[in-house]
Amino acid sequence: MNELRWRISCHDPFGRDRALTVLTAGDGVVLVQPPGASAVFSPQQASTLAKVLGEAVADVPTGPPR
Repeated sequence: MNELRWRISCHDPFGRDRALTVLTAGDGVVLVQPPGASAVFSPQQASTLAKVLGEAVADVPTGPPR
């Protein structure tokens, strides 16, 4: 299975540019947070994140719960 990966631009609470990474891994979706574990999204960036999460979930095989 191919791992899919997306990056969504954001910034930290201090205004520095950061990115959140979304990837699929096996039967799950992984969010890799920026350093400091805080991300601030504009409405457009949050919309992009929602779209990417939907795409990632669609790629994950369904099976019994872990």
